[in-house]
Amino acid sequence: MTKCFRWVFSVLLILAPLTATHAQTVRDYISIVGSSTVYPFSTVVAEQFGRSTDFKTPKIESTGSGGGMKLFCSGIGPAHPDISNSSRRIKQSELDQCRANGVDEIVEVKIGYDGIVLANSRKAERYELTRRDIYLGLARDVPNPDGSETWVPNPYKKWSDVNPELPQVDIEVLGPPPTSGTRDAFVELAMEGGCTTFAWVKAIKKTDKDAYKARCHTVREDGAYVEAGENDNLIVQKLDVNPAALGIFGFSFLDQNSDKVQGSLVDGVEPQFDAIAEGDYPVSRPLYFYVKKAHVDIIPGIAEFLGEYTAERTWGPEGYLSDRGLIPMPDFERGRMHATVNLLGELHLLAAD
Repeated sequence: MTKCFRWVFSVLLILAPLTATHAQTVRDYISIVGSSTVYPFSTVVAEQFGRSTDFKTPKIESTGSGGGMKLFCSGIGPAHPDISNSSRRIKQSELDQCRANGVDEIVEVKIGYDGIVLANSRKAERYELTRRDIYLGLARDVPNPDGSETWVPNPYKKWSDVNPELPQVDIEVLGPPPTSGTRDAFVELAMEGGCTTFAWVKAIKKTDKDAYKARCHTVREDGAYVEAGENDNLIVQKLDVNPAALGIFGFSFLDQNSDKVQGSLVDGVEPQFDAIAEGDYPVSRPLYFYVKKAHVDIIPGIAEFLGEYTAERTWGPEGYLSDRGLIPMPDFERGRMHATVNLLGELHLLAAD
């Protein structure tokens, strides 16, 4: 045996157990993390997938969009999630984190739309809020009530302080933490929407974007806003026993619990399926999930799971996700997303051959 051959043989002996260990650690199920809003939709699809195929039912964790992206972007391989649900689009900082950890190819799939609601118990009066009311009720700093173009720490204690037409009830809102995509979308759509009703504040955006965002996006921390975690079902339960409070969560949770809670009107529009689908409800947003392309050939069933998720029987107007509160995309959007997923599946099948 030559010296060179002995060296190669030794290297192979060293690598052999590593290869065997790697083979043993490859998961035989799909790992999904992320948004609490997308969680119930993905869970229904996963259960259907597990029942109708020979693949194992995917395991899903509700970590919030931000927490899910952190896990998703931590690396490639079976130790890391394959898919991340998100109730907002991936941020540039998250893309940078992914790339830094070798997650270079990510497939974005939009699954539909959702409305963000401010709901309260059916035991109490339904609220009729404007985005200006929401901003003044929940922002850390607000325009000075004396009319001067200055800021003051939020002085409002009751909703009637914000708007005399609102109930004389203490401002108490149960909502998601900063890691939540629902929180991100809420401050952008509802709070910023109300903030910009002040013309002088809107003008700040052109001169100092950071100051503008700090004033329009920062939620008060004096107890009026209560971070209730990523469990939207828990918020619904708390509202049922506390009629004085409002809660923030996705439309699907309102739809599934309409016997207990009711959605506030926002700018005169009630959060209903048709109003969100037609773009009339002002606090609505798209929902996504993100897939690691590198995992399609490692973890069994990913391409097939994506096929189930994007089938018309699943996410179409008459699909079973629509029955759960998902607002379907228009036909052309569903067609475009389905083509993206089909291409991923074809690449998987070609690689498998």
